[in-house]
Amino acid sequence: MTSRVALAVVVLLAYGVSTYAQDAPKKPKPAPQPFKWVNDPPKSGLPSGVTHATFHSDANHCDVGYCIYLPPQYEQQPDTRFPVVYWLHGGRPGSEMKTVAMAPYFDKYIRSGEVPPMIYVMPNGGKLSHYDHEDSLGETAFLEIVKHVDKTYRTIADRCGRAIEGYSQGGRGTARYMFKHPELFCSAAPMDGGHGHEKDIADHNGAESDTLTINPPTNNTWDLAKEYAAKPHPPMPILVVTGDQSFNYEANLAWSQHLKSLGIDHELIVVPGIGHSSKLTYDKLGPRVMQFHAANFAKAAEAAAAK
Repeated sequence: MTSRVALAVVVLLAYGVSTYAQDAPKKPKPAPQPFKWVNDPPKSGLPSGVTHATFHSDANHCDVGYCIYLPPQYEQQPDTRFPVVYWLHGGRPGSEMKTVAMAPYFDKYIRSGEVPPMIYVMPNGGKLSHYDHEDSLGETAFLEIVKHVDKTYRTIADRCGRAIEGYSQGGRGTARYMFKHPELFCSAAPMDGGHGHEKDIADHNGAESDTLTINPPTNNTWDLAKEYAAKPHPPMPILVVTGDQSFNYEANLAWSQHLKSLGIDHELIVVPGIGHSSKLTYDKLGPRVMQFHAANFAKAAEAAAAK
């Protein structure tokens, strides 16, 4: 398979930062909250179109929370089924509330007509975000929620109506899931994932750090890419996004080259001037990532209809 890496650059206006702002002391980060499979919505409420729900995880023997964005057309068109984007949160431990701040972007571009209507599901990734680890089975819970969503909502319950996207830890999870479960998705957008940590796992027999070992050690975005490239799989367009001021920038470039060396076709967007922020990335890219999924939903539906 011929490899193609397209590099798109967003031009930003330069702006100054005051010396006072640079020298201002940093506020201490709040202590992380204990992990919970079900988390309360923020006191300010959830964004427009977003609701909080739970499903029972047989694997984890408990209820698991998720947030779901339903476009306005979901209620307006009761006989219509809609494609779904699964949006994986960053950070550890997991929480279904970590992604809801992205929902206003989804709502804005769908309401404006720049993007066709789609559902966004924001799951809880588990204690070690998007991994099955010890007594917290984040990946298995994700596979369970895909089935739950298809049974509960008017989705296009097929890979031609499913996409996956995530940022930071969610970018890592997106990359692992797309390689391990390509039968589930017609497109994937792993954004600013920590592929340097994934390389550590690959190079050190599963050790991400002195205190954390991933099992099996091949469950990382570098080894899984090799496995993916070596076996037949349905076509799945991949969009890799990073900012050139992000601490994950160099690792994303190296991972992109790794994919290229394996013949894994993908598009790479580097956003100049952007650090590690999903919201700033969407601010600069506008509806582009959403349009990427929408275009691939349409292509997958056409391909399915032609069979």
